[in-house]
Amino acid sequence: MPPIISIVGKSDSGKTTLLEALLGVLAQRGHRIAVVKHAADSFEIDTPGKDSWRLSQAGSEVAAISFGGRLAIFRRLKDNLDPQQLAQYIGSDCDLVLTEGFKQYPNPKIEVIRGGQKSEPISPPEQLLAIVTDKPLNISIPQFTREETTKIADLIEQKYLAGAGDGVDLYVDDKYVPLDKPGRNLLLRTLVAIVCGLKGISQFRRLAISVRRKA
Repeated sequence: MPPIISIVGKSDSGKTTLLEALLGVLAQRGHRIAVVKHAADSFEIDTPGKDSWRLSQAGSEVAAISFGGRLAIFRRLKDNLDPQQLAQYIGSDCDLVLTEGFKQYPNPKIEVIRGGQKSEPISPPEQLLAIVTDKPLNISIPQFTREETTKIADLIEQKYLAGAGDGVDLYVDDKYVPLDKPGRNLLLRTLVAIVCGLKGISQFRRLAISVRRKA
């Protein structure tokens, strides 16, 4: 699973502005970044009356629209998914997943605090990767100004992107299943051996396997 970092903060603190700036720097450095924005439960992106909405209402579990080199997917979910579960849908082939929001989950966080707002972080200190603030805080967490996007990107690269090796992730019924190191290595070696033994495949970068069983 790619590392997941959440950009958090109070309303109008500048989360989206920071996220946009970080995306520009990291993408320019050659990293593939996925983004997830947490929206209110009342938010509706699939407009009533449009074709995708009509198909979803007719009973499709997944409705997709392909256009101009892009793909939009509308998928029914039984519950709200946490960032780890969402990563399998939108970020499994990326180097990093950045989220805006999801402050209730224990992912590493960059918290944005705007001048004039209460200066105490809303995130537990142990979850904070960095703080972006107008005014230095008396806390032993790396702190940056809004203009130091490059330095924040450097920190992310050093901690989460430098020297990333081979990996494998396991999901069962949409739930992420953490593996210990021996189990992860065994699964990875087995899959690599099976796939590379197939005719015409000597090596690969990414692999996706979907298993469906009758109830």
